[in-house]
Amino acid sequence: MLLSTAYFPPVSWFAALAKEFTLSKDGVFPSRVRLEACESYLKQTYRNRCRIYSSSGVEDLVFPIVHDGSKGISEIRVDYSVQWLLRTKRAIDSAYHTSAFFDYYRDELYAILDRRPERLWDLNLSIIRFFMEKTGVRAEIIPTESWVPPTDGDADDLRYVIHPKRPNSILADLGLDREYFQVFSPKYGFKGDLSVMDLLFNEGPSSITYLKRIPKDGQRKLSMP
Repeated sequence: MLLSTAYFPPVSWFAALAKEFTLSKDGVFPSRVRLEACESYLKQTYRNRCRIYSSSGVEDLVFPIVHDGSKGISEIRVDYSVQWLLRTKRAIDSAYHTSAFFDYYRDELYAILDRRPERLWDLNLSIIRFFMEKTGVRAEIIPTESWVPPTDGDADDLRYVIHPKRPNSILADLGLDREYFQVFSPKYGFKGDLSVMDLLFNEGPSSITYLKRIPKDGQRKLSMP
């Protein structure tokens, strides 16, 4: 599987991450996923934006980057000269403070943001690893060493498939296209493929059963220390 980096990735991104993650009587076997580290930065993608469910509907959260001529995605720096971090935390608080599991994860998540990683790559990877741990998705993430153009028909190359302006069929293809409880669904209905934070804050430890069809004995394995 080949994925692009993503900021608070959408549920479909995490479902793809978990695709090869398996459990058997012999143990837990993580996915092996390549993360694109050599591409050029692309505007208006999940590389520096995510989608949450607020009281006014679906809302995009975006962080700015430093425009200093850097091209490679692993070299792009986050712009902390503007107050996006405070606005982001306020937006997340407002959207999820009444969700069932928000209080369990809030402080640890915000501690990652408050460390202010210098580069987009490091910020995103810290967030990705946080949600891997909390959802129970097991994966080995391997940064790519060179950029390879996409090939038509390569179902494992999802770098440009998961995009905020283009719906994808990943959840449907994996048999995971279904609803879960959301705070504002009684008002606006269910909104699919939002940031994985929407899933975790509403479903907590049960998030893994949305991202991956896990047999009950496998769920017991995941809950073991």
